[in-house]
Amino acid sequence: MIKRLLALDGVFTVCHFRDDGALVEGYGMLDEDMMVRLAKFAHDYKRMVQGNTDQFSMFTQLPGWAPPGGWMVRGVKATVCSVGNLVCFVDNETAALNEVMRELTDASHY
Repeated sequence: MIKRLLALDGVFTVCHFRDDGALVEGYGMLDEDMMVRLAKFAHDYKRMVQGNTDQFSMFTQLPGWAPPGGWMVRGVKATVCSVGNLVCFVDNETAALNEVMRELTDASHY
């Protein structure tokens, strides 16, 4: 089901990972070892973002920050986008990040 995310412009790789960070499935241009590493990175980063949004919500008393809806880490040429237990590796020149995040959100509910 997540394989359809590869049809989006600029999406190189998409992975689904378990709550412990283990790769469940991955598709795209990265080899399996890199997909395992991407899944672990996404898991670890997700936990960090969750902790930070919990703190932000507590200190500011502003509603709507926790739980986080997703995250992005943007590099010079590529971006990693994640929602739930899904993560995509995308090309900055051709990917529409809003569309990628919208599709990740939809796919995370399957």
